[in-house]
Amino acid sequence: MRRPRAAGGTEEPPLPRVDMPLTDLVGYLPEREEPADFAEFWAETLAEARSHDEAPTCTPYDAGLTLVDVYDVRFPGYGGHPVAGWLLVPAGADGPLPCVVGYLGNGGGRGFPFEWLTWANAGYVHLLMDTRGQGGKLQPGATGDPVGSSGPVTPGTITRGILDPHDYYYRRVYTDAVRAVDAARAHPAVDPARVVVAGGSQGGSLALAAAGLCDGLAGAVVDVPSLCHFRRALDVVEGNAYQEIWMFLRTHRDRVEDVFRTLSYVDGLNFAARATAPALFSVGLMDVTCPPSTVYAAYNHYAGDKNINVYPYNQHEGGGGYQTLEALRFVRSVLKL
Repeated sequence: MRRPRAAGGTEEPPLPRVDMPLTDLVGYLPEREEPADFAEFWAETLAEARSHDEAPTCTPYDAGLTLVDVYDVRFPGYGGHPVAGWLLVPAGADGPLPCVVGYLGNGGGRGFPFEWLTWANAGYVHLLMDTRGQGGKLQPGATGDPVGSSGPVTPGTITRGILDPHDYYYRRVYTDAVRAVDAARAHPAVDPARVVVAGGSQGGSLALAAAGLCDGLAGAVVDVPSLCHFRRALDVVEGNAYQEIWMFLRTHRDRVEDVFRTLSYVDGLNFAARATAPALFSVGLMDVTCPPSTVYAAYNHYAGDKNINVYPYNQHEGGGGYQTLEALRFVRSVLKL
């Protein structure tokens, strides 16, 4: 494992302004809150989802592109519910190719195919998963969430069903993320032994969950992940998705431990401890959306070979294009291309 480094080659970045000093972050390894039935819970959840064995559909889509073949994808996710996505394949590809399964940030939908050309232009098949029940804040989405909430919620998605892990929204979304890997591996254009998962923010947490739940991944790109180390996150920030939890707890004063019990089933730290694929993380030391300590908690618990790129002056945008370049180099290296 290499020492964390700052973008631009700085050996010792300045102290972060919103969280712990970097010297403390590097060794930050908090105790995980893992339910006794965590492994059983996810094994049963995925077994039920995989019992819905309808084959994914890939319908050719005219996106106005000539160097990339585009397909409108539907595959069965949690409960067999149809999940949308884009499949982008380099035009004229000969033989099964490595594949990057991509996940989106909170609120975003799959948008338009021309927005997601990086991986296909690098020579990979790219399956981009639409996030159920989102796509109304950034890019437009195409996947509904047919499961209604069984209890009170704060506006947004992160508190849907938060009083019971079986009803919780992210149980469904994490299951969709695993089924996206299954769908990619089933496609004839994809080499199932060379699949990488990638995402940032919410997408980073989905990549982390997939890395902990899927066997045989070639790698994982986990940028500024959310949904990690919830108690610490709520101690440090009260914005974005974490604000929804904070508002829920402020209102439901008697359900605090019920909420944290549910969150323990989706905490990225518990998936990180099970993930063995090589991983590239990133963190912005001024991130007030996903605090650096929560990112480092996941990184330090990650069981596989790993590296993290540190951006000392950046917030939740992290490394931006610089990190994209690092991710391209990382994926090429783990696939030995």
